[in-house]
Amino acid sequence: MSELALDSACNVNVAVKPLVARLRERAADYRVAVRRLDSGVELIDAGIAVPGGLEAGRLVSEICMGGLGQVSLSGAAPFERWRWQVDVTASHPVIACLGSQYAGWSLNHGEGKSAFFALGSGPARAMGSKEPLYEELGYRNPPGETVIVLEVDREPPPEIAQKVVDRCGIAPEQLTIILTPTSSLAGGVQIVARVLEVALHKVHELKFPLGDIVDGAASAPLPPPSPDFMTAMGRTNDAILFGGQVQLYVSGEDDAARSLAEQLPSASSRDFGKPFAKVFKDYGYDFYKVDPMLFSPARAVVTNVSTGRSFVGGELHPALLDQSFGG
Repeated sequence: MSELALDSACNVNVAVKPLVARLRERAADYRVAVRRLDSGVELIDAGIAVPGGLEAGRLVSEICMGGLGQVSLSGAAPFERWRWQVDVTASHPVIACLGSQYAGWSLNHGEGKSAFFALGSGPARAMGSKEPLYEELGYRNPPGETVIVLEVDREPPPEIAQKVVDRCGIAPEQLTIILTPTSSLAGGVQIVARVLEVALHKVHELKFPLGDIVDGAASAPLPPPSPDFMTAMGRTNDAILFGGQVQLYVSGEDDAARSLAEQLPSASSRDFGKPFAKVFKDYGYDFYKVDPMLFSPARAVVTNVSTGRSFVGGELHPALLDQSFGG
């Protein structure tokens, strides 16, 4: 793998501080709730007991990217029925997306019906997660003030917060936990805003050198929310699988860029062709049976900055998007 050209000052936990402060200080404007737990950990509810909203989701998305990404909403989606989309760009895209935004920190406590499980995303991962990915990236942040985002519909037990505190080597007062349910407007935005991250995760799975990723941008349509978790989860995935587009700028050989464009789109997966909720149900709701190559945008353009040539793979799937969103 090509060596990542990282600025030693590229600390997602430092870069994200102004965004967390904005969410905290303008809680009423973003329709979120902020409070301190007895332990001292700060908890921000962005959609469980409060409305949250699109703008809260946009800001939380930028927090997930460690302050190294820009997320916006625009009315430019190329779909007749679904005109609004989430647009994403990132400086240091590999670190913003894989080193921060990717939901790779598995956090669980308890057993049975009361068990709690969540995948943590955000800057805290670069401080305390034991994911092997960080060894590949050669990237870590020192202990300090941090934030983790959990896509859940209930407050985590105190043990979860303590686990993050202990792993990060920080005081409880230095941790902020943001909660964004899948069925909420904020949750929907922050999931779809992972369209660039999903593309880069598949780039990594395809063994393309992450050090050859120069820059990237992506977009995906904004799905309608649903109070039903399975429906909401399916729609947010389908927004990317059927309507997501990514533009990657890479260096290296044209053959590698061409191959990446051909393999990157979701249609290259054996499980492509029906809404994700149906795929999930057909596998008995066992996530690990789903082909990991499915999770990627519908269309990819890969531009080789070394030669100026661009390669296109995949296409948008409006009929499948209507099937998912219109139910």
